[in-house]
Amino acid sequence: MGLLHFVCKRDLKRCVKCGFCEEHFICPGIDRPEINRLEDLCINCSVCFIACPYSAVDRVEDFSTRKEIRIFVDGEQHIVPERITVKRALEILGVKFGRLLREADLIAPCETGGCFACALLIDGELKPACVTSVHEGMMVSLAFPKDLKPLRRVSGFMPHSVGGVGTPWWVKKSGSYYVEVACFAHGCNLRCPQCQNYSVTYDNVAKPLTPYEAAAILTSYRRKYRVDRMAISGGEPTLNRPWLIQFFKELKRLNEDEYARLHLDTNATYLTPNYVDELVEAGVTDIGPDLKGLKVETFMKITGILDLELAKRYSENAWNITKYMIDKYYPEKLFVGVGIPYNPFFMTLDELSQIGEKIALINPNVQVCLLDYFPTFRRWNIERPSVGQMKLARKSLLDAGLRVVLAQTRIGHLGP
Repeated sequence: MGLLHFVCKRDLKRCVKCGFCEEHFICPGIDRPEINRLEDLCINCSVCFIACPYSAVDRVEDFSTRKEIRIFVDGEQHIVPERITVKRALEILGVKFGRLLREADLIAPCETGGCFACALLIDGELKPACVTSVHEGMMVSLAFPKDLKPLRRVSGFMPHSVGGVGTPWWVKKSGSYYVEVACFAHGCNLRCPQCQNYSVTYDNVAKPLTPYEAAAILTSYRRKYRVDRMAISGGEPTLNRPWLIQFFKELKRLNEDEYARLHLDTNATYLTPNYVDELVEAGVTDIGPDLKGLKVETFMKITGILDLELAKRYSENAWNITKYMIDKYYPEKLFVGVGIPYNPFFMTLDELSQIGEKIALINPNVQVCLLDYFPTFRRWNIERPSVGQMKLARKSLLDAGLRVVLAQTRIGHLGP
């Protein structure tokens, strides 16, 4: 049986011409005038399928004839079909890609070209295998020189007046106009239908930066806005471990004063104990893990992860690593502020109360911030929780035994 091939095809009846794909995607057919024939050049990277806000793209089997081309992997010649990604070509050759490194040869966690965790040396340049097209004579190297600097897409360098999940409440309530500066990592392993930052999460157009470049830019923003806190959020920053560790090491080197605070917000699905230990050693002082539900069904509804076993592993990992961080490092070495996305559409007050009870058993004094998830991206059929609903949600966590609870609302933060 021959190889199956797929292409992504735009449905013009569902397309609203929002321009998101033209602004945020790198697509081999995006400049074609016959916009409904992008599949003629499609390599099935599936970025448009994953990231179109209006789900106006279908992934369909392709029966067209494909030529065979030569590529060279670590100097060895191989024959593969044209119009496929480097990732797919390597899979055909027997290289196993996975979501988690410990279970595969290589990882491709975001699959949209943002995180660069799957990046390989392709024709002498570091490029993400998940969105790079093969071509005749392409040279691919699975090994990296020791001095190679990692890359990933990072953008949105800016000052923040409130901060993130891992920002302590007293800093949020300080009255200062700006409390930290932040940047945002592209690419995410989750597929949240109501992604609150989707224009960054799914962008694969922004210039990739080395950790040294990103740290230098963020440090310059710290000096410009005269704050002590420097943060990275996303997307999901933890997907590219070598990049993130070096980023924090460089931030620490550039900001040696005792007032500097280095802050990471994360969905916590990728962290492991030794990864956390390495982050703390690299200089991280504040971390904000998100716990997206207690029930796996809730986690799947919030995150868009359809694979039950993967959803279980992600959810359990987020809970376990949050407990690990609190038990080992909080509060002396690491401030931990837990985030809980809340909307009655995907979580009941009863489940929220159970979440509060579980966190309180770990440590009742840890800061918890309720995030009022609002309609955006692909989930416009929900309403933003009212201030009254957020007050009730906050009360359920306090009644569950937590002592420091904030609630994000349209009028600002309530509590603690």
